[in-house]
Amino acid sequence: MKKKSIIVIGFLGTQLDAGQGAGRWNKWRPTVSLAQHEDMVVSRMELLYTLRHKALAEVVKADIATVSPETTVNLVPLDLEDPWDFGEVYTRLYDWARAYAFDTEREQYWTHITTGTHVAQICMFLLSESRVVPGVLAQTSPPKKQREGEAGTCTLIDLDLSRYDVIARRFDAEQRDAVAFLKSGIATRNARFNALIDEIERVAVRSRAPILLVGPTGAGKSFLARRMFELKQARHQMTGPFVEVNCATLRGDGAASTLFGHKKGSFTGAASDRAGLLRTANQGALFLDEIGELGPDEQAMLLKAIEEKRFFPVGADKEVESDFQLIAGTNRDLRSDVAEGRFREDLFARINLWTYDLPGLAQRPEDIEPNVDHLLAIHAAENHRVVRFNAEARAGYLRFAQSGEAIWSGNFRDLSASVTRLATLADGGRIPVALVEAEIARLRWLWKHGGPTATLSGDVDLDALLGKERAAALDLFDRLQLDAVVRVCKQARSLSDAGRQLFQASRAQRSVVNDADRLRKYLAKHGLDWNQLGH
Repeated sequence: MKKKSIIVIGFLGTQLDAGQGAGRWNKWRPTVSLAQHEDMVVSRMELLYTLRHKALAEVVKADIATVSPETTVNLVPLDLEDPWDFGEVYTRLYDWARAYAFDTEREQYWTHITTGTHVAQICMFLLSESRVVPGVLAQTSPPKKQREGEAGTCTLIDLDLSRYDVIARRFDAEQRDAVAFLKSGIATRNARFNALIDEIERVAVRSRAPILLVGPTGAGKSFLARRMFELKQARHQMTGPFVEVNCATLRGDGAASTLFGHKKGSFTGAASDRAGLLRTANQGALFLDEIGELGPDEQAMLLKAIEEKRFFPVGADKEVESDFQLIAGTNRDLRSDVAEGRFREDLFARINLWTYDLPGLAQRPEDIEPNVDHLLAIHAAENHRVVRFNAEARAGYLRFAQSGEAIWSGNFRDLSASVTRLATLADGGRIPVALVEAEIARLRWLWKHGGPTATLSGDVDLDALLGKERAAALDLFDRLQLDAVVRVCKQARSLSDAGRQLFQASRAQRSVVNDADRLRKYLAKHGLDWNQLGH
């Protein structure tokens, strides 16, 4: 394979490359030295210089021609008013690099970072790191004892981090640590949940765009929002506080005041100015749980605050500013609320860039065991008392907890309360079978009127769905079964959610789990599809 030509890109060193008369050959000049290495031939040099140093650039070009006739020097003038202005220097270099005809098949590019202002060196580094300028960095240094004609050394630095196994491993370890942090160190096993947290970790550390967390009450939306904030804070990406509010608690005139603040005297009871939660969250994170409960006026004000980072407090005639990251939570299907006019479509579009549907505990039966262990560890740390299950008791509790009978309607709140009761009542730090059986009976009583079939409501008009003739042809058994299935579908957030509820008990026995497809085929057998059921 033919060796690629060496192309050097660098700034003229207005001090290091300077020199007058024959005496200039008695000093080491970085740019000239690149052409003095006998073991490498620079084919072409793109020498960048500011307009007032054109004479020096011409001298350096002539000197390079003397020591290396094979090297072509292209003088590249840059019209810079202030070589120390980062924005100006980066823009000029970026525009030049984008217009340059790089030929990586035939040429290798060295970005010389020994000369130029510190601002220029930083800009050259960034352009190389981002591959706008493809190639490696070249760092030159003088010989230990300066003699005429000596070139010194040239060190090449490749910024392609994927080539450095040690660095790659460090990055991988850092990501694993961040994912574990978001999960509080719980070794969760549910594949869907683990994939979701992996993506949330990447988004949390790379983006300040709004994030929407969807899921049933108790699924961990508030906890995850706080952990995302703490992760960003640990990486010095946020300096402000974490501010949390449940929008379902905001009512009437006080809603806008709580969120956006107010001016003294703007309404009855406004005895003094109030900053509001949006301003309190400046440079931090604002978690609006149950965002679907906001009124239309507050939705409009929030949209402006997200897009423009400024808004009017209640009763104010002057805008205030706040730069915060919004994390929103909801247990409602905001798509339906948008369709029915209860939630602004433009606001939903703005907060829907990153949407994550957190599965409930009943949808993650394999994660119950590690969460039980985690809750027992928390109890031990808080109460200075270690509590463990007897082997038989543990097996019995997990068997019930992972079954379709355990609906976990309160999700992790139910599980936390259950483990707390067991740990508190355990004598001698041991949870026996009898205590587990009593706890299971308590949970059955708790969920007696809270199970999926018990909460199904609303009339199902099978005649309207199927047509009177087809509905009349159904056996009573099929009619009752279809009626129950349709009721679950009408209350579920998605086809997959409905499938998980309907097939929870049998899914553990199947090697391939596709509840949505199973439900879709059942509906199709009766000539129905998901969209017909009001979704």
